[in-house]
Amino acid sequence: MSLLASSSSCNYKYIVFPSFHGPDVRKTLLSHMRKQFDFNGITMFDDQGIERSEEIAPSLKKAIKESRISIVILSKKYASSSWCLDELVDILKRKKAMKQIVMTVFYGVEPFGVRNQTGEFGIAFNETCARKTDEERQKWSKALNEVANIAGEDFLRCDNEAKRIEKIARDVSNKLNATPCRDFDGMVGLEAHLTEMESLLDLDYDGVKMVGISGPAGIGKTTIAKALQSRFSNRFQLTCFVDNLRGSYLSGLDELRLQEQFLSNVLNQDGIRINHSGVIEERLCKLRVLIILDDVDHIKQLEALANKTTWFGPRSRIVVTTENKELLQQEWYR
Repeated sequence: MSLLASSSSCNYKYIVFPSFHGPDVRKTLLSHMRKQFDFNGITMFDDQGIERSEEIAPSLKKAIKESRISIVILSKKYASSSWCLDELVDILKRKKAMKQIVMTVFYGVEPFGVRNQTGEFGIAFNETCARKTDEERQKWSKALNEVANIAGEDFLRCDNEAKRIEKIARDVSNKLNATPCRDFDGMVGLEAHLTEMESLLDLDYDGVKMVGISGPAGIGKTTIAKALQSRFSNRFQLTCFVDNLRGSYLSGLDELRLQEQFLSNVLNQDGIRINHSGVIEERLCKLRVLIILDDVDHIKQLEALANKTTWFGPRSRIVVTTENKELLQQEWYR
């Protein structure tokens, strides 16, 4: 097998970055979107805990960069925040330079009012610009005009918000499916391995399957696993690639600490603490997940992170890469 490296990258930390303003939007529309996205396995950046100031925070710039899609929620008070307007400018720069997908939601405002900064939206915009330079006003006005020309969801003409939010989640998934990762283009021999792995994973099977990839170092086990995640992640509610496992058991990282790190990665939540080994099953047994455990070198790692198929929800798939084939010779690996 010969694998030729590619220089492009699609390793995004988040699927969606939401740009919005106001606690009213956070408590209503955004909270319902977040719940629906969680159900569909769509990771969304959460800005709670970031202190607001006059300038957009570096952490937000970083989150925009690490997101595949930005969803701009344009409400009556959106333009009352210079922070949001700067955020929008940054999002549109990413759209031009990096082909980031931008989606729009018009929440209580008309696209015309956003495009031309009129009505209540215009009043908020003018109040913000009163304290700014003409250069900033023109920059923001141009960004609002541009984003309002992106066809989006109009909640003023919506008689069922729940259905509309479900549609947004489907649209996000469809856009992801329509823009596949190009990281693995040109890798000779990879497609044949992916075809074989797809057959072993049997993605239409309703039960849980665990599949192993074994072989000596340097033959491309990790590359195959990453390509699998890229190709099939949209079929699962949550996906997680767990690397740096080699030596984790021998280094003294105990079972619970390993599980804490694992759950934090799977659920995209920092600082998870657990006090018994049943927590993985409690948190994941209803979820359809794709878990990849890379470079496993001790049976204790498997026992800590994927000991039983009942830990994971129906149609979940667990992929393990290892140099030690004996680790995979258990009755639940195929």
